[in-house]
Amino acid sequence: MKLILSKNIIKLFLLLTFLSACDSPDEIELTTAADLVLINASIYTVDEAQSWAKTMAIKDGYIVYVGPNDEINNFIADNTRVIDLQDKMVIPGMQDAHIHPIMSGIRAEILDLSQYETVAEYRSVIRDYVNTNADVEWVLGGGWSMGAFGPGAKASKNIIDELVSDRPVYLGSRDGHSGWANSLALEMAGITKNTPDPVDGIIDRDPETGELIGSLQEGAMALVERIIPADTLETREAGLKYAVKLLNSLGITAMQDAALNGIGISASMDAIDLKAYHSLDQKGDLSMRVVGAHWWVRDRGIEQLDHFKQLRTEYSSRLIKPTSVKIMQDGVMENYTAVLLEPYNIPSQSKGIPMIEPEFLKEIVTAVDAAGFQVHFHALGDGAIRQALDAVEEAIYENGQLGNRHHISHLQLIHPDDFSRFAELDVVANFQPLWAYKDIYIDELTAPFLGSERMQYMYPIKSIQDAGGIIAFGSDWFVSTPNPFHQMETAITRQAATGKLTEPLLINEGLDLKSAIEAFTINAAYVNNIEIETGSIEVGKVADLVILDQNLFDIEPQAISETNVLITLFEGEVVHGDWTKL
Repeated sequence: MKLILSKNIIKLFLLLTFLSACDSPDEIELTTAADLVLINASIYTVDEAQSWAKTMAIKDGYIVYVGPNDEINNFIADNTRVIDLQDKMVIPGMQDAHIHPIMSGIRAEILDLSQYETVAEYRSVIRDYVNTNADVEWVLGGGWSMGAFGPGAKASKNIIDELVSDRPVYLGSRDGHSGWANSLALEMAGITKNTPDPVDGIIDRDPETGELIGSLQEGAMALVERIIPADTLETREAGLKYAVKLLNSLGITAMQDAALNGIGISASMDAIDLKAYHSLDQKGDLSMRVVGAHWWVRDRGIEQLDHFKQLRTEYSSRLIKPTSVKIMQDGVMENYTAVLLEPYNIPSQSKGIPMIEPEFLKEIVTAVDAAGFQVHFHALGDGAIRQALDAVEEAIYENGQLGNRHHISHLQLIHPDDFSRFAELDVVANFQPLWAYKDIYIDELTAPFLGSERMQYMYPIKSIQDAGGIIAFGSDWFVSTPNPFHQMETAITRQAATGKLTEPLLINEGLDLKSAIEAFTINAAYVNNIEIETGSIEVGKVADLVILDQNLFDIEPQAISETNVLITLFEGEVVHGDWTKL
């Protein structure tokens, strides 16, 4: 009832604004002259009451009509722009529920290894970058894959030392959970063979000599990261501007920034990312709705919540909502830091490293929930996921159900006993679907260390949906591509979105197309708490729209990744594409 009432209020307010002299909302709807009219389209609304439409009208950035062609003339005046889409598909602007746009934008303009897969390629790219950037004080970048070094192998400082030894080098891994440093960077950070591992990380060492290998896992990364010169506001703003332009070109008009102000112990507290968002907004360059997740710094206490409250008050605007808190509960499977219920199949019998002790996690989540923030969990292992769900359950017990729409990202391995808890606790399952296929990470770095039984619960997207849970999608860009069509294809086929037909990863967990689209539209809008305004094509909602070069329902699933965005509209204005080139 609340949702319906809110939508009706918005619709009525909108229409009354257009023609306040009219007495009847129906009269207003039928006589409003639109700024833009789209005709002869295949409009997939993501609205259960009217799934498809042929035409729509837009006024002052809002949708004022969706329906058949025969009523559209009521919205056309001399100054109305009419576009014949010739049956092209229109969908709501898509939303990425877990993304790192600023870091990704910055990385795109420095040393980027994400397009390469072998150590030989890494050598070549690093050598070329070093030779062409002789004036760079720190050689920084990332995107390397743990799989390039083989099962159990680590990224070696010796490889980088051979290429550059007179400047510090630090490269983040593709998944963001490992760092690769040369000897000089380790020395400058004061890391020796005798440096103890931090409580939330691992300094990789040669098992025979104890000497440093050059790779750092999880919290150990901060030992080097904290001495790297901080990005300027100008650098972060430039990275964000690059990201917004790219995301608009992919049909994305809203997102949740999953780590405001950096990651780890070295995360900044000076609101530099929010300042970058605010600056772009003030300049009119933020064609994106943004929910920001404050990074919960693990070596600080609950008192940091007061700082988040201050930032929420100071930086909230029409487009920017810093209303989420990111809590990292575990690492990743590949380096055995994801938290499991039962041990990995490795000699140490480790169950992974919980970033926050479960009882303290309950205390944190209860406090964050009571303060009106959403909790955005990072949890991959079945142990960490259960800890997150338990923490939400405790918060509900203490606070009641406040409707903050907590969500858990990544969700690689979920115990079947926890499938139904997502719906029961109103916790959204925020999957990164592009990871749900068989590759070196699954076949060589995960499967041997989990065993066949647990491998049956890899990225159980359909199981969570069948149990009543809400499914949302996010890319985790820079870890993987922000292209939503690649992600949709993999979510459906459980295969790589590359045209290569491989054995699917648990095809029974594949979604249908309708559900995949919803995960990037209305469900992601629900996570971001903006489904009243966006996420579907309905009268009264903002005109955040995407026009595609093919109808997703008319093609084979393996062709979804080939889809291109022709036009992206943000509040009725073109932010990608050109009407004249349709």
